[in-house]
Formats: sequence, C-alpha cells, structure tokens
Amino acid sequence: MDRLTSMAIFVKAAETGSFAATGVALGLSSQLIGKHIRFLEASFGMQLINRTTRRQSLTEAGRAFYERSKAVLAEVEAAEALADSLRAVPRGKLKVNAPVSFGTYSLIPMLALYLREHPDVSVDVTLTDRVVDMIDEGYEAVIRIAPLPDSRLIARPLAPYRLVACASPAYLSERGTPQHPADLAAHECLGFAYWTRPADSVWEFTSAHGTQAVRVKSRMSINNGQALREAAIEGLGIILQPCDMLRGDLASGRLLRVLPDYEPPSRPMHLLLAPDRRPTPKLRSFVDFVVRTFGMPLDSRQRA
Repeated sequence: MDRLTSMAIFVKAAETGSFAATGVALGLSSQLIGKHIRFLEASFGMQLINRTTRRQSLTEAGRAFYERSKAVLAEVEAAEALADSLRAVPRGKLKVNAPVSFGTYSLIPMLALYLREHPDVSVDVTLTDRVVDMIDEGYEAVIRIAPLPDSRLIARPLAPYRLVACASPAYLSERGTPQHPADLAAHECLGFAYWTRPADSVWEFTSAHGTQAVRVKSRMSINNGQALREAAIEGLGIILQPCDMLRGDLASGRLLRVLPDYEPPSRPMHLLLAPDRRPTPKLRSFVDFVVRTFGMPLDSRQRA
C-alpha cells in the first residue's frame, strides 16, 4: 500500500471517529479503511487506534502520529502546489542554437520581446553555422535553415528564410546592372561558404516565366554573412543574403537590390526539438513564441 495514502486515511479516521464515517467521506468501504490502518500499525509496530464494538479512539501513540501525519501531508500538499506552479509558469534557463545571420538579425532582436513576456526565463543562445547535435550538446531548441535530412528530431516548419540579391552603387556603376539572372554569369558574385561545403555555384531565381538557374563565379567566398555584407558595401561584388540582414543597407542606399522582377531563392527553416523531451513551460513558451513570430503566414499554410 502507499504509505501517504494510508496516512491520509488515518488522519480522516481520527477526525471522524469511525471507519464507517471515514468510508462515507472518502468513498471507500469500512473494510478497506481498516486495512489501511492495520498496514500503518504493522509498519510502525504500534497500535494507533483503540477499537471496541461501540467506539474507537486514538492511542497515545496514535495522537502523536496524527499530529505528525497532518504536518507531513501538509508539506506534501505544499510541494505538489509548488510543482504545479513550476509547471505552469515559464522559468529557468533555456539553451538555444541558431545560425549566425538569422540569430543576429532576426532572432536576437525579437528575443527582447520574449524576455519581457517571460521575466523568469533566461536564454543561453549559441550562434553558429555548424550543424550541431542538439541531443549530445544539450540544446533544448535549435533553429535550422536548410533542407532537413531524415531525423528522429521533431521539426516545426517556419516561414522560409528569404534572401535578396544586391550590390553597392559603386560596383553597379563600374560593372553595370544585371537585367536578367543570366547576366550574373558576367559578374562577381560573392559566395557564402558553409562549414560543411563550398559556396553555391548556382543561383536560382523565379518569375512569372518560371525558374532561371545561372552558374555564378565567386572569386571570393566567406563563411560569415556580416563579412559578405561588408565586402559588398566595399564594391567587391553581388551578394545573395538574408533580407533581415540587409534591410538597413537597402533603405540607406549603401546597397541596391538587383533583379527586382525575379524572386531570389529562399531557404526552408525549421524549429527542431528533441522527440523524447516533455515540454517544460519555458520550452513550450519559446516554441509558441518562435512559431508566432517566424511561422508561416496563414494564407501560405492554406495554399500549401
């Protein structure tokens, strides 16, 4: 038998004064009430209740055990209430991983809002373009921008990561402005090199007429989006980088969009979670926030 259950039944029996009344109060039979009391007496090697055909009363040991049992049960109730509170209120440290450019220009600015909404949560963010092992490295949530291989991880789809092609006014003045994706073959196209593979040699653009793919030349490739941005501002070539990172440069005129009638490629983006992790309030709140902030627009989901 469960000792805490038996203690709760004993306390109720001591307060009602009879097994029958206790059974009515708890919805149990008098026989089962007696079985729990005998279990406690056998466990502790002492009689707790004097029983006669007319009445029952606590022994001296029973009175002392009654007071201690009430205190123990109150502590258990308080601990359960605390556990419920911890489950209900997001709190604690959350370990998150994201790609460098997305993390810097998209995630971090929005995390200020998340932290204001959840003052008891702290976030440990690691930004890297390396494909991390979220289980071995202890991440609770990972944002990944790339086609996903088959995996046992849970993947929540987010809105595709949009890119834009642009160059500095000085570069375009010197080399001319491409009018069609095929024109990029005659330009310097600065490549983003992942840690696992070289820069893309083919850029694809879509328009009302379909998809156009062009093989580009990259005399310079860099594994950091911010460095590519600086290279483009310095007039070293055309870049294909995230809209969020380049929004300020496009607004100020430091960079100019090229091929505005053609939609650059976008990258699939997902929020990854461990499959066997029971979501804590902090993780559940973060998942809801990321999906709300970076999820697909409703009309996009309906068309999919």
